[in-house]
Amino acid sequence: MTHVEDELNSQPECWTRAAAQAAGLGGMLPAPGERVAVVGCGTSYFMAQAFAALREGAGQGETDAFAASEFPHRRTYDRVLALTRSGTTTEVLELLGRSKDRTRTTAITADPSTPVMTAAHDVVVLDYADERSVVQTRFATTALTLLRAHLGLHTDAVVADARTALSGELPEGLVECGQFTFLGRGWTVGLANEAGLKMREASLSWTEAYPAMEYRHGPISITTSGTATWMFGPPPDGLAEQVRSTGGLWIEGRLDPLAELVRAQRLAVAVAAARGLDPDQPRHLTRSVILAP
Repeated sequence: MTHVEDELNSQPECWTRAAAQAAGLGGMLPAPGERVAVVGCGTSYFMAQAFAALREGAGQGETDAFAASEFPHRRTYDRVLALTRSGTTTEVLELLGRSKDRTRTTAITADPSTPVMTAAHDVVVLDYADERSVVQTRFATTALTLLRAHLGLHTDAVVADARTALSGELPEGLVECGQFTFLGRGWTVGLANEAGLKMREASLSWTEAYPAMEYRHGPISITTSGTATWMFGPPPDGLAEQVRSTGGLWIEGRLDPLAELVRAQRLAVAVAAARGLDPDQPRHLTRSVILAP
């Protein structure tokens, strides 16, 4: 078993721990009414997108998500929340350093022995969700579970769905597809983006991701026999039928969307195996991007 397989299979247990941990974090996480910016790089940026949409949708306050390198420093926020598995990513550390004197900063990380521990005012450590693999799986979903629980949006049913996602068979014909498109709405747009990234990193697949309603505005033109379109959450009316009419494979997400992401992680590993690739050795990637001064 690869590191990434072992780690993605441990997600139900990690999510249960994160949900329990959220209850004791008090003022370390965004409070209702705060204006919040959530930042990250790569996978963490897509989890930031998901949390930002969830928090605004829950009426907790204005919440924006940014890639750390694209943060608008002229804007004013009550809190900057950074997601960083390694705690060493250059763009995140630079952003926290620039923000610390004027904005409350919180970081969620997996490694308590890294520079982020002193770069942010508050640090939440998910060391039980740390990973050996370059390709992120359980840290990202565990961090988002912690934040969903903080908003009161996590239930035991989410963990049960994750177990189902790990035990069930992938849809017939899916691994053999040559192109994959992931769709979301609201907070699941971030999950769709992350599913596409997992497929590119682990299996070198041609993948795209879009808000579901945008799919009709051009991207559906590539859909045909041998392509797959995977929906995270309820689809817009008529979209499933439209995709099927192209000859493409339509995958409807029937589980909690975060559990659907676990299924997409499994797909990435399965496609990698079918192509003779090692998902623990993704091409041109390292566990953390650390730039020279």
